[in-house]
Amino acid sequence: MIVTQSFSTIVRTIRRQWLRLALILFPLASGCATVKPWEREALADPIMQPGRNPIGTAQMDHVYFSREAASGGTTVCGGGCGCN
Repeated sequence: MIVTQSFSTIVRTIRRQWLRLALILFPLASGCATVKPWEREALADPIMQPGRNPIGTAQMDHVYFSREAASGGTTVCGGGCGCN
């Protein structure tokens, strides 16, 4: 007896195999790493902070919100001409 499968059944089987493979490989390929205590010093360096210059960040926030006439999301409020 010859067993034939429809095209949709074959496609469904292949998709399931790819899904299983992805569910196994994606967690293994994630970028998580354990940081040793002596390596934390480099990661805690102020140069690694995105907003390491509070005065410069405040100035750029003021310029952005003054130009966009928008407020919210940060500590700067107001808008329009920039005279506040």
